Amino acid sequence: MKSQETEIETHPITSLFPSLDGDELRALADDIRDRGLLHPIVLDTQGRLLDGRGRLKACEIADAEPAFVTYDGGDPSGYAMSVNLRRRNITKGQAAMISAKARSAPEHRPRSGAEQSTRSVAEQTGLSLGRISQANMVLQHAPDLVDSVISGAMGLDEAYESARANKAKANSAEVQLARLRAEDPELADRVVEGDLTLAGAWAERTERVEEDKRQRKVATRLLDELVPSLAQTRGTTTFSRYDPAYATGTPITREVIAYAMTALTEMDQVWQERDLP
Repeated sequence: MKSQETEIETHPITSLFPSLDGDELRALADDIRDRGLLHPIVLDTQGRLLDGRGRLKACEIADAEPAFVTYDGGDPSGYAMSVNLRRRNITKGQAAMISAKARSAPEHRPRSGAEQSTRSVAEQTGLSLGRISQANMVLQHAPDLVDSVISGAMGLDEAYESARANKAKANSAEVQLARLRAEDPELADRVVEGDLTLAGAWAERTERVEEDKRQRKVATRLLDELVPSLAQTRGTTTFSRYDPAYATGTPITREVIAYAMTALTEMDQVWQERDLP
């Protein structure tokens, strides 16, 4: 018998549900051989499979002719979700995860454009508020685990704990990045652009702060040694007694004095800007 499953497109919502495993398919095929196909395969008006993917495959294995009916209601996505949740041998965790993923798909979003509340989804699917909330957390903060939960390879509880940890890390990273941007925008931009990790940026920030402290200490000691001593010479005869013959360093010239006066003017401006006494 020619494979019809490959010829029929599966509705996006139906495709979210895990396929029957080999033993389940063989058991279903044996049942179809013995009793025939008890429930026809349901298609939507576009010919896409809404319900019966396993039955269609089992008919192929049993070499039985499948029967089809068309769903002509106004909500094929909702029908596909409802009927597959009701008939599938899946856990509550899998069902919640499928429901969460389905609601993020364009074809299953509310036609009004409004987001469905967790409570309304729980009422529609028969799942608990807690399970729906857990699934939403996984979808948002551990999307790489969604398919593992749906397939049954990982439980929803385990995926939820990973999602919670990811959310905590993300929140912490956002706070750290905001603080970094306030203290050093250039480093924050490099993190956003992918040139630096957040940890690497903070390590560099720490180095910059320590270097800034070192330079401040050096500058402070230098000015503490020079400026007060110069100020003490005001009104004395020290200047008139200067003799280049006794200079132990670079001789003082009018050019050096001009530079010193410029330096003091610049220093006074900085002190005014910083409102220092």
